[in-house]
Amino acid sequence: MKKLKSIMSNKNVWLMAGGDIVLLVAAYVLSYLLRFEFSISTLDLAILKKSIIPIVVCKLIFFYCFKLYRGMWRYTSISDLINIIKATLASSLTIIAGILILYRFQGFPRSVFVIDAGLTLIFISGFRLAVRLFFISNHNSLTIFHKNSEEKGMRLLIIGAGDAGEKMLREIRDNARLKYEIVGFLDDDPDKVGLLIHRVPVLGLIAEAKEIVDRENIEEILIAISFATGKQMKRIVEICEQAKVKYKTIPGVGELIDGRVTIKSIRDVSYEDLLGREPVHLEKEKIGQYLKGKRVLITGAGGSIGSELCRQIARYNPASIILLDRTEKNLYDIEMDMWRDFSYIKYLPVLGDIRHKVEIEGIFEKYCPEVIFHAAAYKHVPMIEVNPWEAVYNNILGTRNVVETAYNSEIERFVLVSTDKAVNPTNVMGASKRVTELIMQAHANSGHARFMAVRFGNVVGSSGSVIPLFKKQIERGGPVTVTHPEVTRYFMTIPESVQLILQAGAMGEGGEIFVLDMGTQVKIVDIAKDLIRLSGFEPERDIEIKFIGLRPGEKLYEELIVIGEEIAPTRHDKILILNHSGPGHHGKIELEESISELVKLADDRDADGIKKKLKEIVPEYIPQMTVHE
Repeated sequence: MKKLKSIMSNKNVWLMAGGDIVLLVAAYVLSYLLRFEFSISTLDLAILKKSIIPIVVCKLIFFYCFKLYRGMWRYTSISDLINIIKATLASSLTIIAGILILYRFQGFPRSVFVIDAGLTLIFISGFRLAVRLFFISNHNSLTIFHKNSEEKGMRLLIIGAGDAGEKMLREIRDNARLKYEIVGFLDDDPDKVGLLIHRVPVLGLIAEAKEIVDRENIEEILIAISFATGKQMKRIVEICEQAKVKYKTIPGVGELIDGRVTIKSIRDVSYEDLLGREPVHLEKEKIGQYLKGKRVLITGAGGSIGSELCRQIARYNPASIILLDRTEKNLYDIEMDMWRDFSYIKYLPVLGDIRHKVEIEGIFEKYCPEVIFHAAAYKHVPMIEVNPWEAVYNNILGTRNVVETAYNSEIERFVLVSTDKAVNPTNVMGASKRVTELIMQAHANSGHARFMAVRFGNVVGSSGSVIPLFKKQIERGGPVTVTHPEVTRYFMTIPESVQLILQAGAMGEGGEIFVLDMGTQVKIVDIAKDLIRLSGFEPERDIEIKFIGLRPGEKLYEELIVIGEEIAPTRHDKILILNHSGPGHHGKIELEESISELVKLADDRDADGIKKKLKEIVPEYIPQMTVHE
């Protein structure tokens, strides 16, 4: 009823309905004129006069039911045309059925109603199209006048004559505030060259960008290819740099969780684009089964992985999300993000420390979480190497507190976020994360809950990533510091890693360590060169790259599995599983004793003692002992 009152109070609805009445009357009268070749008998004229009002009223009722008076006609689209077709057919069939039942078509010429249906469709859809064209032409004339009189639009070239490019063209044209003059498209498909997209030509191939930029006086390039691979993006970026104009891009489909490409998506090309990771295909129904309507606890909720977990989990409509973090600023930032983007989700910010078991027990007792994602950890390798006791307190003791409390509570699922540095570790951070995996596996056979871990490599844009460091160094004019010319790392984007964590969480039965497919390792020096070029400079000529040597605990390359670990595929092509069991009952007791000894060594700030004890727990760990002067 409220919707009806709102529609009835809109003067534009009355104007449109009035126009429809005139057109419906015209269509019905014209159908008679056409049927009788513009010579209507007195009897047929009487039937026309008698039937015209009920027929027009019937059509208007169907038009209302098919929501033809609830749209904004300046934005008439294909979906509106489909509704007009449905309303016209439904109303015409109802009229024909009514006349057949009431009058057996005595005195009513049958062909009139067929002609009337066709004319109604043409007139009504044409009317709405005319309104749309009026607003478009009026908008375009105003835009042209504005640009000619005040400011000429920036000449823009779009790379990608596909769906994304076409959407960008329409959005730019429809937004009067965007001062762009779209000159043309470029595409790698030679069959598209010379064709028009909304009257804008495909001027040539992408490889011809420099020549076309010079010829057409292009001022900016927009890369609108949502499925570009890393190799394709590197090639396009190199071509844009040769053309010596500004260039921007739209995010890939993997970055756009909801799949929508809009004008707000346009941004500068980033290193994530050059990685070119393929979009992750999720089993959304299975993920929803363990998240929808559940109370979800995320430790380290303010960190790079934790905050992205909050955002993505919110899309599965949990009952609540408990945001646990020890850093006030990080917790405030994610709280504000949730308030802005997911205000309909119940989120509970908790400032707390996983190192204090009593505090963790209180959180579990108060909020009763059912699903836990444990992302809280210290991850900075060199810093932990010189402060190993903090790895014991935060990574090991903190994880034990959370795992034991979860084990003794009515939880359903526990997902530990681990790292590739836990494999054959050469640093304290990696060894401590391997211990957390053992803690998880020691509690995995609880019966009522499923405990599992997810192991992956470096994440682009995280707090421990080299990307932010390199960007700051480039902003200062260099040098960009790389540890070693041959050092390599696995990389994936934050959204991708979190998507796979959620997917692995749906697959775990208990005790598994899932390994994410990280693709191929990337040389850090190549990352430095790419970032320098993306910033508009040339490596070595404008920005120096300086090799400073491996830092404490660092390896030349990382591994995702230990030699001898049995690895098997899963139903997801980007997730593997390690097939080995964790500590048995006896091993669990020994692990508890070892952790207690680690805590005592941490209290004494005994760095070498901590490393020796870690070596006992994790035999594959190769510690770097402190050099005493």
